[in-house]
Amino acid sequence: MRKSFCALIVAGVLCVGVGVPAVARDHNGYEQIAQGNYAAAERMLVAERRLFPDRPELALNLAAIYRHTGRIGEAKALYLDVLSRPNEQFDVASDRAAWSHDIAAGALRGLDQQSLSLH
Repeated sequence: MRKSFCALIVAGVLCVGVGVPAVARDHNGYEQIAQGNYAAAERMLVAERRLFPDRPELALNLAAIYRHTGRIGEAKALYLDVLSRPNEQFDVASDRAAWSHDIAAGALRGLDQQSLSLH
């Protein structure tokens, strides 16, 4: 089953959002992330994850915020959580889809490369 969610680049990481109605975007942090309001997006995503802990798009967006704000350990934990759950396909653009595991694995590789470049 393919789900739609928004694609957004935050610190070079694909995270959620495009192809859903504006109302739905309000529940995955898309608007706040797009505006650079990471604190508001984080509050929303944490609250949404309490209600819907199995939705990978929420974890992916929150992980991207953590990465962008320097909380690498927390980001890594969320990416690993996504990888431990069923792989779900999402529309990331009108003509392109991606799997939750591919997004999380790619983000983890990016975190590893970022860590190596800091040393």
